[in-house]
Amino acid sequence: MRLSWMALVVLVLIFEFRLTDAAEFAALPELPAAHLRQPDRDWLLDPLPFKAGLFRSPEGKELVLSNGLVRRNIRITPNAATVALDSTVTTASLVRAVRPEAMVELDGKAYPVGGLTGQPVQNFLKREWLDSMKGEEGAFTYTGFESGPTQARFPWKPRAEWMPEPNLPWPPPGVRLTLDFKPPAGGPDATVQVHYELYDGLPLLCKWITVRAGARAVRLNAFRAEIIAAVEPESSVELNPRWELPNLHVETDMAFGAMDAKGASPAVAWKPDPLYSTQVNYLRKTPCLLECAPPIGPDQVIEPGNAFESFRVFELVQDSTDRERRGLAVRRMYRTIAPWVTENPLIFHAASAKPERVRAAIDQASDVGFEIVLMTFGSGFDAENTAPDYMETYRKLAEYAASKHVALGGYSLLASRSISPEDDVVNPKTGRPGGFAKFDNSPCLCSAWGLRYFEKLRAVCETTGLGVLENDGSYPGDACASNTHPGHHGYDDSQWNQWRQITGFYEWCRARGIYLDVPDWYFLTGSSKCGMGYRETNWSLPRAEQEIIERQNVFDGTWTKTPSMGWMFVPLMEYHGGGAAATIEPLKDHLDHYQQRLMNLLGAGVQACYRGPRLYDAPETRAMVTRWVDWYKRYRPILDSDIIHGRRADGRDVDWILHVNPTLPTRGLLMVYNPLNEPVERTLSVNLYYTGLRDRAKLREQEGAPAEFRLDHDYRVALPVKLPSKATTWFVVESGD
Repeated sequence: MRLSWMALVVLVLIFEFRLTDAAEFAALPELPAAHLRQPDRDWLLDPLPFKAGLFRSPEGKELVLSNGLVRRNIRITPNAATVALDSTVTTASLVRAVRPEAMVELDGKAYPVGGLTGQPVQNFLKREWLDSMKGEEGAFTYTGFESGPTQARFPWKPRAEWMPEPNLPWPPPGVRLTLDFKPPAGGPDATVQVHYELYDGLPLLCKWITVRAGARAVRLNAFRAEIIAAVEPESSVELNPRWELPNLHVETDMAFGAMDAKGASPAVAWKPDPLYSTQVNYLRKTPCLLECAPPIGPDQVIEPGNAFESFRVFELVQDSTDRERRGLAVRRMYRTIAPWVTENPLIFHAASAKPERVRAAIDQASDVGFEIVLMTFGSGFDAENTAPDYMETYRKLAEYAASKHVALGGYSLLASRSISPEDDVVNPKTGRPGGFAKFDNSPCLCSAWGLRYFEKLRAVCETTGLGVLENDGSYPGDACASNTHPGHHGYDDSQWNQWRQITGFYEWCRARGIYLDVPDWYFLTGSSKCGMGYRETNWSLPRAEQEIIERQNVFDGTWTKTPSMGWMFVPLMEYHGGGAAATIEPLKDHLDHYQQRLMNLLGAGVQACYRGPRLYDAPETRAMVTRWVDWYKRYRPILDSDIIHGRRADGRDVDWILHVNPTLPTRGLLMVYNPLNEPVERTLSVNLYYTGLRDRAKLREQEGAPAEFRLDHDYRVALPVKLPSKATTWFVVESGD
């Protein structure tokens, strides 16, 4: 009798919850008709009209996340499943078949989360099929939804003085949707939530999952946070050495091991779809199934009542195959979901950490307008030294720097070194360190040394007040087979735990306003800058060759990075050899070259590691550096804006780039370089579309008088340019109205 009463109570609660859920669903606004029409304006020029919302479909069977640029339709009966992912801009459907919303492996058994079966073919998905499709057998079942505004992934204290747009919102505005799922009969004692966010102003979605244990612990062996059976962009009968992938840019914040998104996305995989038997490829190898999962594990024990949260998956629906437009969309994505990447301070890499030398470096930096002094690699600074007198020395220096409006920072090497056999990552094949890590040997971040390392960094940063950390050789994704390290129990949880160790530290830094330089793809977890992309030994080449290669590196790196996301390098002192021919010191003796480097970099909105003992060595050097820093700060908002790629440097003719921003009074700034030994006259065809100008534009060379130009039907102007040999100039673009 007691059991019957308990069962009755449970049934009543479930019934009441479903009534509440149905009422909430009915209260949602119906998807506006305008969200089904192609927009009449370009979101890259005017994002304001495209507000994200949660709607119900006209027939009342689907939740719809839409902002007028992208729509994700989620059918909620007989189980929840994504049944459409559509670009409103192109009218293209990106989903061709239904898959579960996620997969979880709990206590050794795999379970779908949501999903529908019974689709006749996998090539396309007709709406009339959906009513006859059934829920996945043995799947977690949808029980209800919650919605609200977006939430910050972690706290961020911005450094507004280093940002061209100091009021970027955090979290990015938009809408959040959470779907709740219960386990199947006889399944694990756990529930699953699938979370989505859609942001205002761009076709970008975010997705992640949460697994919560019930009355007993469960082990999460593995998961897939996203599964999309995507429309293939090409059909190839034979195997294809260079497959075209769906027009969807996908990243997760579980990223490491490279300085570009392609190489640093271990959790993103485009795979052949084993269910797609009617595809054109004879061996059924078309890579059209997106799966986002950790490469290893995570193999996490979730204690009773506790929850596990996955990484975040970010999906940017591209509306073009044009390289420039695709890059602009990716750069807008980073500015939106990682706004700290727009912090772009001028950084002097001081060659010595001796207190008197640091004080002199601070004085010079403040004098010419640099904003950071970073005690660089080889300077002697020890970020792991927690001795009270040592930390007090640098606390006073940081305080002195702040009084001069300069932030003081330090360098710390992490993973690209060996600590000890007890603390290094263990090779699963040999049971010993070596021959397995990305850098051959590397410390395990969850070893006793690794745990102490982060404790020391926190103590040094908090006690000294250092405002900047360059964390070199950051965690590159190594797994570890040790079963004695205190921060992980074996191989299968070692990668997840190490990744959470380092990203937790980076998030801690961002909450305190500590600026992070990290030569790896940690942008989505707090880093502001990594290498733009260069070969270090090239800074041993003769100075004139460095100038051309530098502009090539910037041109290539800014296809996907904003100017503020990538650093370059200026060897004020010798670096990787090359002797006097490669080095700028004495600075006053190579003033033309030093100036050219500043024009190259500041003209691109790109900061560099100016590494040496000083920024100037004579009044004329000081005057030159000050002039270009002042120029950069005057035009900072437009110089830190997007780059439109004109002509790549090759030393054979003029090269140029165009900064654009349709929201500024200064709509564009064109940098033109003449590397030749003779003067040139050229007419450049400059596309002003992304300035937002349509009929007329005013262009002035440097600080001269403006001239009005008519834009042709492709939004181009024919701009005559005259340049002396080895000269640089710039043109400011403003509205012609």
